Amino acid sequence: MQINVVCFTVHKRFPLTISRGTTAKTTSLWVKLEAEGIEGWGEAVPFSTGSAGETTETLKQQLTAIKPNLEQFHPLTRSRLQSYLQEHQISSAIRSAIDVACYDWLGKRSRLPLWQLLGLDISQIVPISVTIGIGSPEEGKKRLENWQTVTDTKRIKLKLGSPKGLEADKRLLEAVAQNAPNAELTIDANGGWTLKEAITMSHWLAKYNVTYIEQPLAVEDDEKLPTLADNSPLPIFADESCFTSKDISRLAALKVDGINIKLMKAGGLTEVMRCAYTAQACGLQVMYGCYSDSSLANTAMAHLSPLADYLDLDSHLNLKDDPFYGAVLKNGYLQPTLSPGLGITLKCS
Repeated sequence: MQINVVCFTVHKRFPLTISRGTTAKTTSLWVKLEAEGIEGWGEAVPFSTGSAGETTETLKQQLTAIKPNLEQFHPLTRSRLQSYLQEHQISSAIRSAIDVACYDWLGKRSRLPLWQLLGLDISQIVPISVTIGIGSPEEGKKRLENWQTVTDTKRIKLKLGSPKGLEADKRLLEAVAQNAPNAELTIDANGGWTLKEAITMSHWLAKYNVTYIEQPLAVEDDEKLPTLADNSPLPIFADESCFTSKDISRLAALKVDGINIKLMKAGGLTEVMRCAYTAQACGLQVMYGCYSDSSLANTAMAHLSPLADYLDLDSHLNLKDDPFYGAVLKNGYLQPTLSPGLGITLKCS
């Protein structure tokens, strides 16, 4: 098989601020895999979790170095291909792009959409949440108003863990809750709270329509999760503490209630499915998240959405210049199409 790589940069309509900083644009890799006259597409997005980080340049260097060795593989040998990439310690974002491209290729060759090829029921897909980053109450209200022009905001993910402290978090939450009284809220602190702060906030947030708190503690404080779970009236989900299925039994033992699976962390759709089934076997709830992913990566995840309880696949909706068309947003639901493979097409420039 032949592999071609194209760099593309996307810009956010609204820069996203979380506890670790602000992102306004991202340069990602569009990976095109060709065999038998069929082309499969994938996307590699650089990401940082605090404990791990990479750049577009490091991703490109890795893929350029290993690309000649990948020509010996075929998209149907996906398992061997992934083993090879793991043995050579290739970034999970690159592994993800190649794995997704193999699935896209397979769907196109089979002339079936991926969700149908996998036997999934897209009528079981839940609504996506839309994200509001850390900011002032006025900024939060403005961001909410913009989202309300895009979609029915049934679920809102609110980023907390402000460097300005808990009072700033509370003011932002109050502003959003007041202006979206019927929306279901989820909270993501991105590891921005101490144990004491997380316990305090969990009781304060329980007065609102909050479903769960995501990654309240830093990864290095994982051992404190049982204490938080014992003292929080709200469920606790793990994000930065969970990369692959290997992390799930450990987190279940630490009393978390759910995990956030992200395509770039997991290293491909194969591992996303493994994570989802492992979490379900451990009695945990499943959510899907994203970084600065375009429609390409989020559409790939949309095909597996019937396996998730919560969906945070909104990053492409905040892009000024997303180069792709993919899954369609209808009444708050991100629905894959009936087109073969992922159903991704390129926008005209």
